[in-house]
Amino acid sequence: MPRSVDRPEQRRQIGAALLRLAAEEGLSRVSVRTVAAASGRSPGAVQKYFRTKEELLLFAAKLAGERTERRIASVDPGLPPRETLRALLLTTLPLDEERRAEATAQLSFAVHAAHHPRLAETRRRIDREVREALARRLGAAGCPEPGATADALIAVSDGLALRLLYAPGERAALLAALDRAVDALTARPAGS
Repeated sequence: MPRSVDRPEQRRQIGAALLRLAAEEGLSRVSVRTVAAASGRSPGAVQKYFRTKEELLLFAAKLAGERTERRIASVDPGLPPRETLRALLLTTLPLDEERRAEATAQLSFAVHAAHHPRLAETRRRIDREVREALARRLGAAGCPEPGATADALIAVSDGLALRLLYAPGERAALLAALDRAVDALTARPAGS
């Protein structure tokens, strides 16, 4: 009797191998052959799931976005607005090995997308999905103007993530900056 293969799981494992490889060595080192080696498969086995390098890159970018959305969804919905903002920001920052690898891969994808329209469109779609997820969570937490606040959170997150990647020794100062940004985003306007 032939063995049943979980095709979506196989694709996720290959995509995860690409994310690790991109984080460790950059996208310039990514090929079907190197991803196959990193995932413990033959190039032919990888090509059964992804016909081209571009398909593989698009899938890995989506996988990284899904991971971010899952972490956003895991933030306790009962937190007050300030704590919600801070917790949501923390889910996006490279504060552990998995998120550091994802952030490094995401940065590589962003640079690569500047010259590859299909990847750029995938990145824009992922950005919209993450923004919508953030705005929903912020709205549910009672945050006024959840869309605008989500945009501000993304800008703060992107800047802090980049700095944490190349200056991990500045983590304490960067997390203090995160707290100042959260305070500014949750400050009540004078007279309200």
